[in-house]
Amino acid sequence: MSFSVWAPHHERVQVRVDGHDHEMTAGDGGWWHSDVDGVDYAFVLDGDALPDPRSLWQPNGVHEASRVYDHTAFEWTDGTWTGRGLPGAVIYELHIGTFTSAGTFDGAVERLDHLVDLGITHVEVMPVNSFDGVAGWGYDGVLWGAVHEPYGGPDGFKRFVDACHARGLAVLLDVVYNHLGPSGAYLDRFGPYFAGSNDWGPGLNLDGADSDAVRRYVIDNALGWLRDFHVDGLRLDAVHALVDRGAVHVLEQLAVEVDALSAALGRPLTLIAESDLNDARLVSAREAGGYGLTAQWDDDLHHALHVALSGETFGYYPDFAGALPSTLREVFFHAGTWSSFRHRHHGRPVDRRLPGYRFLAYLQNHDQIGNRATGDRLSATVPLGRLAVGAAIVLCSPYTPMLFMGEEWAASTPWQFFASFPDPELAEAVRTGRRREFARHGWGESDVPDPVDPATVERSTLVWDELSADPHRRVLELYRGLIALRRSHPELSDPRLDRFGVEQDGDVLVLVRGGLRVLCNLGADDAVVTLPESASQGSGQRGSAVLLASGAAEVVGQAVRLPAESFAVVQLSGSQPTSASFSASS
Repeated sequence: MSFSVWAPHHERVQVRVDGHDHEMTAGDGGWWHSDVDGVDYAFVLDGDALPDPRSLWQPNGVHEASRVYDHTAFEWTDGTWTGRGLPGAVIYELHIGTFTSAGTFDGAVERLDHLVDLGITHVEVMPVNSFDGVAGWGYDGVLWGAVHEPYGGPDGFKRFVDACHARGLAVLLDVVYNHLGPSGAYLDRFGPYFAGSNDWGPGLNLDGADSDAVRRYVIDNALGWLRDFHVDGLRLDAVHALVDRGAVHVLEQLAVEVDALSAALGRPLTLIAESDLNDARLVSAREAGGYGLTAQWDDDLHHALHVALSGETFGYYPDFAGALPSTLREVFFHAGTWSSFRHRHHGRPVDRRLPGYRFLAYLQNHDQIGNRATGDRLSATVPLGRLAVGAAIVLCSPYTPMLFMGEEWAASTPWQFFASFPDPELAEAVRTGRRREFARHGWGESDVPDPVDPATVERSTLVWDELSADPHRRVLELYRGLIALRRSHPELSDPRLDRFGVEQDGDVLVLVRGGLRVLCNLGADDAVVTLPESASQGSGQRGSAVLLASGAAEVVGQAVRLPAESFAVVQLSGSQPTSASFSASS
């Protein structure tokens, strides 16, 4: 067995294999090497035995020895899997620890058929790399290549990916390269991995001395998930915190190497960025000066939807009052405009020649729920009728829709912030820090859930028995209907922004989708929407028809009567149907 580690500024490095220390030999570029037979190993620096920064397996936690893992030993059954591209996708974000009561990969596999029945194409899994403790969101990971053992370890994750592929589901994995968690982060003991800091701690050294090896640490980790775990894409957390002043940004380098791997594997590979920059350069083609990533999250659209549905205007929401129509049209609301939250101008306009699928649209995600003081979902405060309207806007837009687990049935469970650091001082620091943060916004200490109480995790775990009871059952049927409609009518998944129109008249919003109109009444009173005159005046033309509605919408001549807080998807008179039309109500 050959062991290697990058430790460029050390004069002596040993590897401890199955309890016995062995000298390592210095090689080129600051790498040390040793050939020793064994299973459990750690690198000894200045007398301390530390886990491998590139560990693939941490069976006993992030502070203990790493274990040798053989990727070739797993028996895959997805040999015929050819992957799924992002255009036309419907993404479902889930957290393994709270998706089921088991909190494991194998437990999640038991619920995959629900996602298939719902119409999901891509499962986005929140971070699964090793972090200290049993329960956590995953963003405090410290060993980026080792799968969290309580979830099922590396074999468990492979079983999950294999099972997804067997059902036609692509897998996207959330990865965090902008910081490490506060417990078990030993990278700085090995070499100059860090430079500067960001909101969450020290940032990576991506452009300073010795940064070539740090960049390879990031890129090799990403390629490993895609190649060795058969993952179909990565969601890149908070890329605005990756400070890189080099001529070729690390994100561009990553995109280039992932494209090469995609060609070698013969299946599409997807890179989705979370970014606070409001800059479409991330997803623009490299030939046009962009980085060439596949897509990025669109928080502006979430904020505009949230304000329109809930009426909340605190924090970063004030700018988004009345902003929904323009944000739907232009992708970003802040596109070189003044941001009152940031106290400066922010963002840049999006070239409408970019396809809409490069931007993810969502009513909820882990951040926008979990970073609220009580982790309350939108369904806890917004009437179901308005929620249905929001779902219709997201799922009938030209953007790539994403749901957060349980959203599709208006789950009653909150999704709260939680952690389980074994160190009592760190646990108390997390607890008091969380409460102080929300105290500044007027929340009482007793109102904020204790993040290190196991009951917080339990409260945040989905209750699957809800699916069979109303109103959850009716909400689920509505989501199924919307996703099925998006799939059967190409107008609804058409990503061309120059063919997408948004009209508003008072509380009524109309999405123009080819020969379809998505009518959305956010008002408290019924509304009448006049449809455009048909271009076809021939005899025997088809009348306008409601394909799907959340209320008792009625077509009367060239008008549609739309109940309060409801939507209707209407096929215009004279337009050519793209599939067999169907009607449903909830």
